Amino acid sequence: MAGLSMHHPWAFAFGLLGNIISFMTFLAPIPTFYRIYKTKSTEGFQSVPYVVALFSAMLWIFYALIKTGEGFLITINAAGCVIESIYIIMYFIYASKKGKLFTAKIMAALNGGVFGLILLVTLLLFKGDKRVVMLGWICVGFSVSVFVAPLSIIKRVIQTRSVEYMPFSLSLSLSLSAIIWFLYGLLIKDKYVALPNILGFTFGIVQMGLYMFYMNKTPVGAEGKEAGKLPAATDEHIIVNMAKLSPALPEKSSEVHPVAEMARTNCATQAAVVAENRNMANAFVTHGPTIRVT
Repeated sequence: MAGLSMHHPWAFAFGLLGNIISFMTFLAPIPTFYRIYKTKSTEGFQSVPYVVALFSAMLWIFYALIKTGEGFLITINAAGCVIESIYIIMYFIYASKKGKLFTAKIMAALNGGVFGLILLVTLLLFKGDKRVVMLGWICVGFSVSVFVAPLSIIKRVIQTRSVEYMPFSLSLSLSLSAIIWFLYGLLIKDKYVALPNILGFTFGIVQMGLYMFYMNKTPVGAEGKEAGKLPAATDEHIIVNMAKLSPALPEKSSEVHPVAEMARTNCATQAAVVAENRNMANAFVTHGPTIRVT
């Protein structure tokens, strides 16, 4: 109630500013989804951050309705639900079959199963302030996961040395939003709003630091690895071929000698046969039959 009351102008100012910045944060992935629309493919982008963000927005709306008087939380998270739903629908349209199946599973488990379980547990087992406390800590836990979710791409960034799939604008928006909502939580004395944004700011700084570290690095993709291996592979083949040529010379010489000897033997045999035939011919001429004239 303090957030919307003009008797707390600073809380009202930070609540309004938090709505504006958080709305910009929700819009930060637009370049990503414009690229997905143009290429007709989700490429290496993940659906997890958007599914988790939708779940967190749903939780905060539930928390604001239970606590009452938290109009700023309701307005921004209602807008978040709409925007994140649009992102997820676009992801479903252009994702691969495997990506669609994975997204459907985590949505059914998180936005359906877990959220439904939270509703039942908090409404049936807790009442009054205990319900607010219980739901507040649940919101803190899952709000942290919203800030952590974009870090799911960190492995890909390190492996490829490329920040192509980790937009800097999103990390910056998350950091600014975390600062504003932390101050808003302090002013309205709501620790459940303030606490997760401490970690939110920390994770935002980590993402921006990772971006700055890899932004000028040479990307290493699958093609780059193969291209890098080609020279080494060529040299290896040359070395192997050269190694095979050296012992081949003696083998050729050893194979030539028997052939030469056989040739010489055949020639000698043929010469002997010719000589023998010549001798027989001479003998026939010399000692041929006597012709008598009668």
